Amino acid sequence: ELAHRLTMAGIAIEGVENVDNDVILDLDLTPNRGDCLGLINLAREVSAITGNELKIPPINIKENDEDISDYVEVEIADTDLCKRYTARVIKNVEIKPSPSWLQEALINSGIRPINNVVDITNYVMLETNQPLHAFDYDLMNKNKKVLVRRAKDGEEIVTLDGTKRVLNNDMLVITDGEAPIALAGVMGGLDSEINDNTVNVLLESAAFAGVNIRKTSRLLGLRSESSMRFEKGVDVNGVIYASNRAAQLIQELAGGEIVKGIADAYPEPVKSAVITLRPERVNYLLGTDISTEQMESYLHSLDFKVTREGSNLLVEVPTYRPDIELEVDLIEEIARLYGYANIPATLPVGNTTQGGLNSYQKFKEKAVSILARNMHEVINYSFISPTMLDNLLLADDSELRNVVKIANPLSEEQSIMRTLLLPGLLDNISRNLARKNENLSFFEMGTVFFPKEEGLPEERLKIAAVVCGTSENNWLKHKITMDFFYLKGILENFLHELGLNNIEFVARKKPGYHPGRNAAILCNGVEIGVIGEVHPLVLENFEIKDKVSAFELELDEMYKLTTRRVMTESITKYPSVERDIAILVSKDITSSQIVKTIRDNGTDILRDVVVFDVYTGEQVPEGYKSMAFKLKLQPTEKTLTENEINDIVQNILAALEKDLAAKLR
Repeated sequence: ELAHRLTMAGIAIEGVENVDNDVILDLDLTPNRGDCLGLINLAREVSAITGNELKIPPINIKENDEDISDYVEVEIADTDLCKRYTARVIKNVEIKPSPSWLQEALINSGIRPINNVVDITNYVMLETNQPLHAFDYDLMNKNKKVLVRRAKDGEEIVTLDGTKRVLNNDMLVITDGEAPIALAGVMGGLDSEINDNTVNVLLESAAFAGVNIRKTSRLLGLRSESSMRFEKGVDVNGVIYASNRAAQLIQELAGGEIVKGIADAYPEPVKSAVITLRPERVNYLLGTDISTEQMESYLHSLDFKVTREGSNLLVEVPTYRPDIELEVDLIEEIARLYGYANIPATLPVGNTTQGGLNSYQKFKEKAVSILARNMHEVINYSFISPTMLDNLLLADDSELRNVVKIANPLSEEQSIMRTLLLPGLLDNISRNLARKNENLSFFEMGTVFFPKEEGLPEERLKIAAVVCGTSENNWLKHKITMDFFYLKGILENFLHELGLNNIEFVARKKPGYHPGRNAAILCNGVEIGVIGEVHPLVLENFEIKDKVSAFELELDEMYKLTTRRVMTESITKYPSVERDIAILVSKDITSSQIVKTIRDNGTDILRDVVVFDVYTGEQVPEGYKSMAFKLKLQPTEKTLTENEINDIVQNILAALEKDLAAKLR
């Protein structure tokens, strides 16, 4: 019955086994309830569910008149990895086998008995969920000091299992001020273990950072009951009780004298969180009618301190419950104790409204649908390898190298968050070409990440595309090389359909792109992205032999610049006129500069400008290029005369000569 009630209250019991005069419960705890690995905390849950009184073992230790400061000093060198470290000293102990009740308790919990002192540390760990470690004081404390620090690269220690471990700077060790005597939170060192000749004991009770313990355990292939508990989190304010409890049992079962005081390094004390609970909110979310007094009773039974503030409750959460952070967490606790089965089934009340997309969501959907006409959409991981940024030839001080690092990456290949989409798309190209899939065109819409001094990383939405090879050949059209100009055409149509006007392409040197074949993309003078041919060395780094062109755009910036009003004109009844011009210009002049000059001087009836030829070679002076443009003139009020057409063309040619030193061929 108890197993069923615990399961219904969220503490899942996988099985019940009768062993001699004892009952063993097999718990299947969720990751947020690591506190229930301690019997006292589990008993607190039972007390809250059943209403029976919780009896925590009282502490009654007898200390001698000596002072702990004469025996040991404790120092923490890295407070990020060790939140608190305490040490007690017990003198003149007698090492012998543990009494049968203690050995049976450990065996039933899957722990091998060793001797009375070591068994007591394991037993108290089972009681409190606080791992402890006992050192032979005379073997480890030549300097009367315990220093908690990071290991040095290449430093070695022989652990209790007799294995020599080679350490690195990411691992935390306990030292005697000089050499390591234990792997913090994982396993003790062989040189300072409790043995039959031990007389004086130094008792450790500490709180280490779970992420670091997990990483150390995985790197060394060493997992223990202690490391498992530190990984799930221990109560930094519970280390003293566990130390006192173990000292008391050692005094009872091994004799000895407890030196007065505890050496306690606690740089940043952790305070209990205080959360405001609104009783009406509890009943609203649960669909119940629980009284405020009953809510207080439930919370008191879990050892939460509750005071009233008007109609609300101020709840002080004990530090051994780090999973309680918000009001809804308290509501869940009340629901557990009230009983999920007692919550009435109710249907939602109120009018339903049809959902819809806002303008930003529609903008994103439209962007994807436009590019999907010509390209295949891909979705890459947001995690990338630092090597990918190296492959892009980014400068050391580039903003794109300011990355968010993953605290616990699955592998080095996924250890940082991406700052641009290009490397993932180039990897897609490389993998497909290696499998003989050619003529590729991919695009991706995805988030990139940049760190901030405080809070969560900054997220930016981008859209990028890459092309290589040729377009498909069929009976309707011939093959077209998918080069820079092909991609630029797709981009211009893409931006136009999204409602972005006044687009300019300005030559810039962008990292990762060919220095003479890339441009910044500006809309109304605001830079929204980059387009260009990928640098040959970058392609070589990604093992790509074909030429690749790419663009990458800031989607959020584009949305801000979108023209949401669509302007239409009546269809004119007058015929359009086309004229071709060919000019000689410096190789340094870009086509976008020429097109802009033509548009600025072509009057309102100039509707379109298209580049249809670029030539360098014979009959073209060195340092120059020949470019041909098709101009489309569309009058709205009358048919143009030949003289009017010539005037417009001459005005354009004069502006080109004045602004760009262009000459008519």
